[in-house]
Amino acid sequence: MKALSNKINDLIGQSKGTWGIVLEDLDVGEKWALNENELFYAASVIKVPLMVAVFSAVERGEIALTDQIILKEEDIVGGSGVLQHLTQETSFSLQDMIMLMIIQSDNTATNILIDQVGVEHIVQTMKEVGMDKSTFYNKLMMNRPNPKGFNRITASEIAKLLKLMATGELVSADASKQMLDIMKKQQIKDCLPAKLPSPYSNFNNGMTAWELAHKTGWIPGTRHDVGIFYVGQRKLIATVLSKGVDDLVSKRVLADTGEVIYNYLQGSLIEE
Repeated sequence: MKALSNKINDLIGQSKGTWGIVLEDLDVGEKWALNENELFYAASVIKVPLMVAVFSAVERGEIALTDQIILKEEDIVGGSGVLQHLTQETSFSLQDMIMLMIIQSDNTATNILIDQVGVEHIVQTMKEVGMDKSTFYNKLMMNRPNPKGFNRITASEIAKLLKLMATGELVSADASKQMLDIMKKQQIKDCLPAKLPSPYSNFNNGMTAWELAHKTGWIPGTRHDVGIFYVGQRKLIATVLSKGVDDLVSKRVLADTGEVIYNYLQGSLIEE
């Protein structure tokens, strides 16, 4: 993993600001980390532990993925997502809301799901999966956020959550698989996967050449992408957080980082 970490150090060296990174190769058991315990504003990456909290409530029988939710005018918030543009009083399943929250980063769906399970349950779920330093206080796109604090994460704790998901130990094996399947459908692909070849460019017994189960997060000056790379038979967790970095630079560095990780997993990364 030395060649990989050296390449990424070179990439982030092209930018100002702070990066928090954890890369863990699940096949060889090696890990590299940088500023892994630094707190970052969570942005939309907070939607991953929110999804976990919803699946936890489903697992306990408190709610069901088939439950129907009526979209109300008071639910609508701005920012990313499509629900704000759809017909009000339309019914959506809980499963639909989770899908929209993750693959389109829909803020309206996110806030509806927060109401479904409650802030206390979300905080407790984060503690249960080992997110002791990370915090959750606020719905998204609210005019008056909670004065107690902000939604914050560390690279180490997000990586820990992703590893539990990748190994089938997050909530349950079935829930882990469902969450991974959702994250693999991600439609915001301008960061880690931006420079990767089409996943359908090379079929192997009907399987795609690579997949990335991931979630992005962005506000001005803060840009993240976190997920699990599947390249052939290889698996690698990548948690890449940034703050104080020019927005165009952070997007470029994340795209280059994704390409370097892909080459590493392909076995084509050479130490210069």
